[in-house]
Amino acid sequence: MNMINVLIAGATGYIGIQLTKILAKHKNVKIKHLCGNSSIGKKISYFDKSLNNKKLPKIIKFNKKLLTDIDAIFTALPDGETQKISKLLLKKNILIDLSADFRLRKAKDFLKWYKNKHQAKHMIKKSIYALPEIKKNLIKKYSIISCPGCYPTSILLPLIPLINKNLINNKNIIIDSKSGYSGAGRAVHKKYKDKNLYESLSAYGLASHRHNSEIQQELDLNTGKKNKFQFTPHLTPMFRGILSTIYLDLNKGVTQNMIISYLNKHYKNQPFIKIAKADTFLSTNDVINTNNCIISVCKSKYKNKIILLSSIDNLIKGGAGQAVQNMNIFYDFNEREGLSD
Repeated sequence: MNMINVLIAGATGYIGIQLTKILAKHKNVKIKHLCGNSSIGKKISYFDKSLNNKKLPKIIKFNKKLLTDIDAIFTALPDGETQKISKLLLKKNILIDLSADFRLRKAKDFLKWYKNKHQAKHMIKKSIYALPEIKKNLIKKYSIISCPGCYPTSILLPLIPLINKNLINNKNIIIDSKSGYSGAGRAVHKKYKDKNLYESLSAYGLASHRHNSEIQQELDLNTGKKNKFQFTPHLTPMFRGILSTIYLDLNKGVTQNMIISYLNKHYKNQPFIKIAKADTFLSTNDVINTNNCIISVCKSKYKNKIILLSSIDNLIKGGAGQAVQNMNIFYDFNEREGLSD
């Protein structure tokens, strides 16, 4: 059995904890190092009691010497930090990044949307935007695997196939997404301290939300078309989960059944994409603690329109699970390993 050594940088955040839990049960993985800044010397079980019975290293500060005995580095760090680590990579290392550091193909776009200069421009060409169901055959060619954001994952999976098949009007896409507050990281509790986070629903970001750039880039690159959409994210008083509601105009002659049939055909061999029966009302409860994306195609009151529902667990399919799925693909492990329902 092939075994690899992994390091997790940013192990104590919501995503880092979820990564640790998945990798700790992965039969091809040994967690060699857990790295953090403010919790050095602590056990990871301090942050999640379910890890009490796992033999895991204590949290240490990252340094480049740690990379000598590591195969895969997972980074769940604040934006900009993974760029620094990318310049330290050895030939044997692959970097699987869950931040936004390598999602955008142009350094100028990173500056525009993240208000910081990219510190590793020369490494962008070594990276791939790794939405596994779309890029599966290309992932092995890159040493930096950039995992998509949580909102874009729920949005791109249903849209890319439909635009490619010319089934929908790609100039009038309206996306309404609602996420659990864990998507904003641990700092969300301080940021929303006076805004009743646990009992209110908040729209935010709108045209300025950073995931706009990621969605636009990937829709255009993967369809070869200039696409137009409106994206409104919301923070909800639940811990985890995303439900995206996408309003679409059908192209002439296209029906709801044709959309469902094509999505089923397109994702037939993709283990984590589930196409629901027509007009199924989805809940985030349908996907919590799984690496699944469930897509439902629903009628509109207008004949030439449909409503798509797309639901994922933002910490798994929108984060740690997708990262492990990409690792499994890279190393030819069973794609489901560590990620079974």
